[in-house]
Amino acid sequence: MSRNLEFDIVEKSFQWLSTQQIQSVKELSSTLSAHARWALPNPYITRLILKQEKNGSWNSSIRDTARACSALSTEGIVFTASVRWLLARKSNNSWNRDVYDTAYALAALTDMETQDKNGCDWLYEHYCPAWEQVGTTSLIITALKKQDNLAKTKTFETFIREKAEWILSKRGLDGGWKYISTSNLAIQALLLAGFKEELEASVHWLLENVHESGAWGNKNDEINATALTLSTLGLYKKT
Repeated sequence: MSRNLEFDIVEKSFQWLSTQQIQSVKELSSTLSAHARWALPNPYITRLILKQEKNGSWNSSIRDTARACSALSTEGIVFTASVRWLLARKSNNSWNRDVYDTAYALAALTDMETQDKNGCDWLYEHYCPAWEQVGTTSLIITALKKQDNLAKTKTFETFIREKAEWILSKRGLDGGWKYISTSNLAIQALLLAGFKEELEASVHWLLENVHESGAWGNKNDEINATALTLSTLGLYKKT
């Protein structure tokens, strides 16, 4: 696929996003991040900030707050109240003893320059067969690698490499991991883990699966899937 065609797809996808009714914190966050990755004017910053609650959270939800904080950090915006709110929700070294809440919270804290070794240890020590899914493991890799990078350590390097290689082993012959959102999580985690050379086929798979409209995903998740894909393509381009 030519570079010109790739940029034509990206441009059309951003045009499609601009016509959508984007309201939820999840969709605003992913759309904001996509615009930041491509250094585009970002009208979604104010819209997302206006949804923030007085206590620094979004919807009093760990995942929504983490998503919003990570998105805003791509534009250099950090709220200390949000850092405090997230840290106050941690108990027994995790967030709700939930892999997703904990992974999202750790990634967001890293994006806000906040280390949390105990949370990382909890993810590492509790990794189990139930978590051995591509999307779940990708989120864990992202959280641990970001925290390792922030701390300038290699505490989880062996674990990250092993799980990254496992994710690659689950990739289809066409370069994807069946679902658009799962594939995006995998590609982003693998880029962070240093596997860019192995991902050309996966990026081509993403580009080949864009809809005629410029969107990705199914009708129930088109906005998030499209924004997530645009972020992935932007990260791949810059890595």
